[in-house]
Amino acid sequence: MATNTSVEVPQEKLWGGGNQPMGASYGKMMMWFFLISDALTFSGFLTAYGLMRFKYEETWPVAENVFTHFPGIDGDQPLLYVALMTFILILSSVTMVMAVHEGKHKKKIRVGLWMLATIVGGAIFLGSQAWEWYHFIVGDNGAIELSSREIIRPADAEGNFISLSELVHPGAEGHGHHEHFTIEQVRTSFAEGDFTLRYPGKGVRGEDGGYTHTVIPHDEAMKLLNEENTMVVQGANMTRNEYGHVQFANFFFFITGFHGFHVFSGVVLNFIIFYNVMLGTYERRGHYEMVEKVGLYWHFVDLVWVFVFTFFYLV
Repeated sequence: MATNTSVEVPQEKLWGGGNQPMGASYGKMMMWFFLISDALTFSGFLTAYGLMRFKYEETWPVAENVFTHFPGIDGDQPLLYVALMTFILILSSVTMVMAVHEGKHKKKIRVGLWMLATIVGGAIFLGSQAWEWYHFIVGDNGAIELSSREIIRPADAEGNFISLSELVHPGAEGHGHHEHFTIEQVRTSFAEGDFTLRYPGKGVRGEDGGYTHTVIPHDEAMKLLNEENTMVVQGANMTRNEYGHVQFANFFFFITGFHGFHVFSGVVLNFIIFYNVMLGTYERRGHYEMVEKVGLYWHFVDLVWVFVFTFFYLV
């Protein structure tokens, strides 16, 4: 008759959930799970953006022709301000690294100072993004929406883009951000000069891989301008976009807005951690792991912006 025998396993060899997979605490593991899921969300957004851009390449705006403003500097400065915003956000990631480093050495004041620097960097980035949104919404050069709902911009005889302000007021300097134009003004000015119309995108891809701009000659352009339902578009919103295809504006608002919400959340979290650091909360606990956990989130936000900056602005 078989007997049931049991082997006693020493308590220290049993896994009761207290061990740390990969040496990470429960809090860090949960933060990593959240960041991975969030990374997949951003990947989906950027993939969708890439597909739409490829589909409407001829009318898809070129970022360096859209984001040209820089505070206090006249004239076009393509992507310069976006580059500065990116530098500030990356710099705030460096200050977060320093805060985590000082936390491991339990230096309360230094942790607080580096956390404060990180908060300031995030706040500057948010303010810069709000400024960029304002100029994007208000508009810069203006454009024409044809009866087919396509966006097209006025150009000179050589096919170089000109603003509505330059079209209606020849020789005028600046872009005329605050002046609103009518389609009648555009038709009258267009008829009096040697102007053309041109799609805002890269153009049509040739067999050699290069692009050819689609420029509509003056006479044909006049016929398009005289069609019913042709209108002036200034600025961008969810239904119309002077820079080109309306989906560009939708993706801009959604992707940069979603990332901006992450930055705002990070600034709030950083402030809470900074407040607790100065209260001595983590000093009494004997460790600054909360600084490290919120640091993971902040580094993720910075890394995502590098991808947004690359795929949305540079490519």
